[in-house]
Amino acid sequence: MEPAWDSLFVLSLSLKINKHAFKKEMCKENLECLVSGYLDDCTCDVETIDRFNNYRLFPRLQKLLESDYFRYYKVNLKRPCPFWNDINQCGRRDCAVKPCQSDEVPDGIKSASYKYSEVANNLIEECEQAERLGAVDESLRFDFFFLALETQKAVLQWTKHDDSSDSFCEADDIQSPDAEYVDLLLNPERYTGYKGPDAWKIWNVIYEENCFKPQTIKRPLNPLASSQGKSEENTFYSWLEGLCVEKRAFYRLISGLHASINVHLSARYLLQETWLEKKWGHNITEFQQRFDGILTEGEGPRRLKNLYFLYLIELRALSKVVPFFERPDFQLFTGNKVQDAENKMLLLEILHEIKSFPLHFDENSFFAGDKKEANKLKEDFRLHFRNISRIMDCVGCFKCRLWGKLQIQGLGTALKILFSEKLIANMPESGPSYEFHLTRQEIVSLFNAFGRISTSVKELENFRNLLQNIH
Repeated sequence: MEPAWDSLFVLSLSLKINKHAFKKEMCKENLECLVSGYLDDCTCDVETIDRFNNYRLFPRLQKLLESDYFRYYKVNLKRPCPFWNDINQCGRRDCAVKPCQSDEVPDGIKSASYKYSEVANNLIEECEQAERLGAVDESLRFDFFFLALETQKAVLQWTKHDDSSDSFCEADDIQSPDAEYVDLLLNPERYTGYKGPDAWKIWNVIYEENCFKPQTIKRPLNPLASSQGKSEENTFYSWLEGLCVEKRAFYRLISGLHASINVHLSARYLLQETWLEKKWGHNITEFQQRFDGILTEGEGPRRLKNLYFLYLIELRALSKVVPFFERPDFQLFTGNKVQDAENKMLLLEILHEIKSFPLHFDENSFFAGDKKEANKLKEDFRLHFRNISRIMDCVGCFKCRLWGKLQIQGLGTALKILFSEKLIANMPESGPSYEFHLTRQEIVSLFNAFGRISTSVKELENFRNLLQNIH
């Protein structure tokens, strides 16, 4: 007699749980096993994410981010810190950011042309060509005039929406004279030497004043706090588990972002410097100090799990925003028609791959209680995150400030998408979308921020291999 399917399922689940339990036991003795198993508040496990990211998504995503549309990001690094005046600016060369010269940025990106639809661009070209021939059809003039009015109306609507209460970030004024384009490929995120009390102060303000944590609860391994015992650490995690799922997720997102940044700094560390060149690479010792389970008393692996949680949140946002990018009017406009078409095709391939991921995070549990309480909680959530975006202007290292602003804006855009499901569903198939819109700044930050998290997951595999080879 064949066993029932439910019995087979229970047996399969039991084997999988035992496998994770065995692996967890082995991890106590093996440094190469950094983080594994299921994630809290999720139905997904680390191994599934590793396979999906490292072999199906990462290579194509990196190719997309190297394209002109995604490599140029406009940012104002001169905005004053709104919270304190005593900022010690990092004077190291590696902290500096090299902005683009005007002629280095494609004209299509510098202009407002990306606000126009493909139809608009075609009409503009037809009108210009007809004028050169001296034969402009009156109907074409009317179409162009009508389209210009519609586009102007759309831009005004988008501007109003960008400044609306749905925004999770205080975005830079990209029209400011102080805002400059930066080539992200020429200003990579890596170790700069910016550390110590100034860097700790930034993270301390983020965690202590913006993550819904009372002052009486001490955060593990806080360099600005006195040494803690095991009981204080247990108190912190008891407090965290007692939070509502939204506030717990908020902390884990920030912790995951912090962990991801530390992975990047360890993976692109200045190993050697001579008069002729600098050698960047993986610093295993630095990585172990930040994430080794024994050296961090178990805190490092927890933070890495939060990195995977952040990955799932941003992955889910990208899966939900697919309809926006599928619209025929949308294009990654740089002025190079062939390249723009190829990049949109690659973008949609990546998004459909993301949509196929089998264990997406379920955000329906967020803000699902009493409507009045849920709306207040959502507003608190948004305001806390918005405040963190303002703190980025207090970072003393300009390269750290650049990547901090970009990644916070990218995560804020992901949150905006997650909580705009109805607006996305109601978008028109063509023409301007007044209710839900993403600016070029949001699109560039969204994909580059996810690219950073994707890179961190890939780098964890690299560190596992390096650690395995030295033991």
